[in-house]
Parts: sequence; structure tokens; C-alpha cells
Amino acid sequence: MTSTEFSWNKPKNQYALLGIQGDRLKLSDDVLINNIRWFISFRWVLIAALIFFEILMLLASDTFTQLGISEQQNWPIAVIVVLIFANIAYIYALNHCQPSKFNSPSMNLWMQIIVDLICLSVVVHYIGSTSTPISFFYVLHIALACIFFSTRESLYVTILVCVMDTIVIVIENFIFTQAPLSTLISSHLSAESVRRDGAVLWVFFLDILFFIVWYVVSRLSLIVRAHERHLVDAHKQINQAQVEKDQYALLITHQLKSPLDAIRSQISLIRGGYLGEASPEVNNALEKIDGRAQNMSGLILDLLRLERLKATCLNTATMESVNLEKILQKCIDKLTPFANSKQLALNVSFNNFIYQGIPDQLEILLENIISNAIIYSHNGTSVEITSELDPSNHSAHIIITDHGIGIESKDLPNIFNEYFYSPRAAQHNKASSGIGLSIVRIAAENNKLKIIVASEPGAGTSFTVIFNNIKALD
Repeated sequence: MTSTEFSWNKPKNQYALLGIQGDRLKLSDDVLINNIRWFISFRWVLIAALIFFEILMLLASDTFTQLGISEQQNWPIAVIVVLIFANIAYIYALNHCQPSKFNSPSMNLWMQIIVDLICLSVVVHYIGSTSTPISFFYVLHIALACIFFSTRESLYVTILVCVMDTIVIVIENFIFTQAPLSTLISSHLSAESVRRDGAVLWVFFLDILFFIVWYVVSRLSLIVRAHERHLVDAHKQINQAQVEKDQYALLITHQLKSPLDAIRSQISLIRGGYLGEASPEVNNALEKIDGRAQNMSGLILDLLRLERLKATCLNTATMESVNLEKILQKCIDKLTPFANSKQLALNVSFNNFIYQGIPDQLEILLENIISNAIIYSHNGTSVEITSELDPSNHSAHIIITDHGIGIESKDLPNIFNEYFYSPRAAQHNKASSGIGLSIVRIAAENNKLKIIVASEPGAGTSFTVIFNNIKALD
């Protein structure tokens, strides 16, 4: 038996990639928050690496000394402690503090950059700002600032980097030149002192490099953001065109409904003998016409229902506490005559629960699934409707199982697509429009539900609707 899980939960502001402040483009808060969490995770990895390095230094100090790496004082531990407490503060501000002017994603990122730059400056000072290439790690913060901030803000970060790196070099070469430094580079590898004029050149060229990096990355970032803005605008235009197309289809559908109802009304008058006696051949032809008209009427109702659900998807209806047993009973009462016509038994074993959802849409969802189970079941079989509750996880499953034609494994991933129906389904039910499960998909999306479909051709199909955050009832 093939099984597939379908989930349609959309993240909020899925396409809100960019924000605009004046004439400046910058990433939206949602994107910034996602990246803040990523940087926090990356910083934990860095902290773990520093701790691992300190442990190695304690366990194999002689080996590292032979490699030219001398034993350190307490500054690495101080850097580790500062990064740990800073990370905890970032997480607390992000998860537990109310957003405000002083607790925004941008402010959180600014604090991260400032603290990281201070820690990096300490590392640069003790490792050697001019004797090692450690100063080039400042470039990483400039690039990140260009990606996540506006051009002006990233320029501020670049100036801050230049100031910090200059302060470190001045302290090393002009203020405490006689003071011995605890460096990672052993004394015999760093015996050559850097002249003061060399330090000035080092500062000058580093600052030039930092500003070049800022200019290149900020220009590239602006180009990327402009393209993202164009993509967002194009997506909005496509959505608007889709809405207009749907509205036009809805108008046409409404216009088709009225004359179709009139045709069926006239057919009923003829078949009822109100317009005179009709021959058996005429009655037979009228019966076929009425059958086709009934199928078309069902298609029109499905289209109207589908468009209504799409509109709700754009403007979500108010959620209410829904008693699922009452909803299910309404569906069963409505579909029992249909099941009886196929000599099908509806076997129900239900544990009731409350779910926060849209009542009429939950009814549409269950009605369509049960109706499909009846349609595609073999005559004389049964449809089982059961529920399973998991109070510990506050979740529930409603399982609807039929004993019918089943679904081919290659068709299973597409069953919720609009106007899709498999050749097997079309052969069994020629009146199928391919819209019923599309309606189920939109109703599930609007109500934050997951559906698992398991099927075996010739044996039957099982639909499991997953409800989370439920309240069980005795």
C-alpha cells in the first residue's frame, strides 16, 4: 500500500523578502529573524570549537609549543564566556521580549555585530594584528552587514571595523610596544618587530581594502535586492491576474447556472406529463439530457464552492471552536441516502473533540472525502469512519477508509491538483470534475490540517486527516 502525506501550512509573509525605509532597500524582519537564529547557531559552533581548542592546549601543550603555538593566558576563556552570555541574551531578546524600538531584529543584529567585533579585536590583538592575517576576518562582518543592512548602515559597520582595527594596531605598535604580548605565535617565529611606519602602512592598506570590500559587496547586494523586489512585484501581478481570471470564471459560472436550471425545469415538466404525453424514446432522451445537465450543475456548484474557498484563503475567515462530532454527523445524515443507493454501510466509531477552525469548511472537507469514498467504493461494501485521539500531544486523527478501486501510486501525489482525475477514476465515475479534492486541499490549508492518503489499487483508499491543538471531550 502506497502512502503520501500532504501538508499545506504556509509561512507568514512568504514573499515579504524586502522592506523599504525611505529610499533604502533592506531585508524584512521575518528574513532577519531567520538569519539571526542561524548566526546564533553558528556562534554556538564557534564557541564549541574554541572550547575544544582550549582543551587540546591543556592536554597537548608541549606538542603545540613544538609547532610554534605558545600557551595562552586567560583571554580565550574570557572571549568564550562573553560569546556564551551574548548568545543567551540574543535568544532571550528574540523569544521572550516584546518587539519594540530597542528590541527589533535590526537592533539584535547590530548588538551581535558590535559584540563580535569587540571579541574579534581582542583575538586580533593577542594573536597579532600585523604579524598574522587574522585582521582579514573583519571582512566577514563587512560582508554580512552589506547583506542584511541598508547601504548606509553597512557603511557605518565598515567605519566601525576600520576604527577597531586601527585602535588595535595603535595599541600594539605605538602605546604598549615595550609590553610583551601573549601571542599564539611563539617568540622565535615573531622575533622580527614591526616598525611603526610599517604599522601605519598596514592600517592604511587594510582600511582601503575594507572600503573596497564594502563598496563591491554593497553594490552586489543592491542588485540582488532589486531583482528580489522585481520578483515580488511579478508575483503580486501574477496573483492579481489569477484573482481576475477566477472572478471572470466565477461570473461565467453564475451565468451558466441560471439557463441550466431553466433547462432542467423544462425537462421536469415534459417528463411529468404537464406538456402532453411524450413517447418512450423522447423520455429516454430527456433522461439522458437531464443526467448530463445534473452533472454540469454539480460541476458549477463545485466551481462556486472552490472559488469561495479560494477567497477565504486570501482573507481567512474567523476561527471558531468546532465540535467535530456534530460536523461529522451532519455529513453522514446528508450522505446516507447516497450510500444506501449503492448498498454501502457507513460504519462510524468516533471519539469527539474540539478544534479551532472554520465550521463550514471543515464540513465541506469531511463531506467531500466521505462522498469520494462512497463514489469509488464497490457496491455492497462499507466505508469506515473512525477517530484516534492522542491527549498527550493534543492531536487527533479522523480516518475515512473505503474498499473500492484505489489509487495508482503514480497518481497519488497529484490527487489534490485542480481538475486532476486518474483514468481509473474517470472510468469508474464519468461525472467526475476533478475539483472535489481541490476543495479538500484549500479547506485543509485554511484550517491548518495535514492529510495522509494511503491506497492500494483494487483494495481501497484511506484518508487520515490530522488535527493538532485539539481539546478532547468525554
